Amino acid sequence: MKNLKKKLTLTGLMTSGLLLLSGCVQTHVVDGVRVPTEAATHGITYNLLVRPMSAFVDLFANNLHLGYGWGIIFVTLIIRFLILPLGLNQAYKSTYMQEKMAYLAPVFAPLQERLKKAQTPEEKMAAQQALMAAQKDNGINMLSSIGCLPMLIQWPFFIALYNAAAYTTGISSSTFYGIPLGHPSIVLVIISGVLYFIQTWISTLSMTPEQKKSGMAMLIMSPAMIVVFSFMSPAGVALYWAVGGFVIVIQQVIITFIMKPRMRRRIDEEFTKNPPKINDEGIKDVTPTSVQENFKAITSERNEKERKSGGRNAGKQNRK
Repeated sequence: MKNLKKKLTLTGLMTSGLLLLSGCVQTHVVDGVRVPTEAATHGITYNLLVRPMSAFVDLFANNLHLGYGWGIIFVTLIIRFLILPLGLNQAYKSTYMQEKMAYLAPVFAPLQERLKKAQTPEEKMAAQQALMAAQKDNGINMLSSIGCLPMLIQWPFFIALYNAAAYTTGISSSTFYGIPLGHPSIVLVIISGVLYFIQTWISTLSMTPEQKKSGMAMLIMSPAMIVVFSFMSPAGVALYWAVGGFVIVIQQVIITFIMKPRMRRRIDEEFTKNPPKINDEGIKDVTPTSVQENFKAITSERNEKERKSGGRNAGKQNRK
């Protein structure tokens, strides 16, 4: 039930984000083309975000004579790569806590089991306090890994890019290699969906079996949502999603094959020098040695799967 709630919450947040992107500029249809209303062109969002980004697209499309398709591509790539360090920083914090939680699974499992079996409010409170104390003693704080600031910094750029791709004057009447940018394109919809599928698939390669349960749900939901929104949008927007998906794939490759192996070595070294703190009476059978053995077993199993699938960094994780 808890996993279902998490998935529904995450889906709601993603949907809200996409609706926010599409709803920041009020529009109406003129001659079959959706354009910003007169009032919207005088609004704060349009003037502070969309108009400058549209001018940036025009720079490549008209001043450099590349056309609006390549204008959208270059502007999206420039902005995406500029904010890539923020995305990686945010991903590093959240992934680090997830890996730490996986490492300490033997410590938390008995406490989580006790919480499930608790019958009275007093027992539940005692189990929750014991679990929170164990997490605190071992440096686990999932709230600290959320990091709202990087996301808040990125969203204005996403809003500006989305609306610039949708409503820049000239895009609706332009074509990109035969694709009318003012109308939905099944080709760009498929490319966008495939890229986001690849990103979520790569993210599951280094997950533990427990993490994969929610990861596999995202494997379906994320690309499906992008496909739906791309299909409902003009090809200029789908092109923006496709280019953004390409950058997200690069980001996920960095996280999965570079950041995570280094992270696991760091966590292993941390707890080798300072063994996990196990202070609760209910988990006396769990020792620092058993925690480390569990982590090595998880890592070994993961490496074996990566070797079979041709994972290029599988061998590196075993070297110490």
